[in-house]
Amino acid sequence: MAALYRSRLLVALAAACAVVLTSSSVAQAGAVGSTPVRTFEYSVGGMTMKVPTGCAFTHIIRGGGKKITYQNAGVDCAFVAALGTGFCNWRIDFTYANTNNRTYRTSRGRTHPECKIDPMRNNSPQTLPRYGKACAHLYVNGVRRVSQCHHITK
Repeated sequence: MAALYRSRLLVALAAACAVVLTSSSVAQAGAVGSTPVRTFEYSVGGMTMKVPTGCAFTHIIRGGGKKITYQNAGVDCAFVAALGTGFCNWRIDFTYANTNNRTYRTSRGRTHPECKIDPMRNNSPQTLPRYGKACAHLYVNGVRRVSQCHHITK
């Protein structure tokens, strides 16, 4: 089972590299970033759940200027973390802030009551009204556990 998750992680990394390496002559921009998910415990229905070390939260964004053509965020786990129960009562939000770091838009994801080892969410294409940054946030049981951001600049 660990081999399955390890191969998924390698495929995801290879796909991210392919996106970066296969750019067209049209002015396009993209970013891929991952942030480790720190170990934490939380309670679900009286049971204590533990997320061990070995998971990363990845945020992918493509587009040009203030136009976002693709955006995705999700968790990949490897080794012992891939064998766990995962993340219960999770949601992924996307936020957009101006250059003064003031959030002006939030795309709140729905809360998923089931437990999932690899939560993921896409967001709709859009044109932002201003430059700044785009962030993805993972919430577990209503608590923000990890964030990953990209700057949107000229």
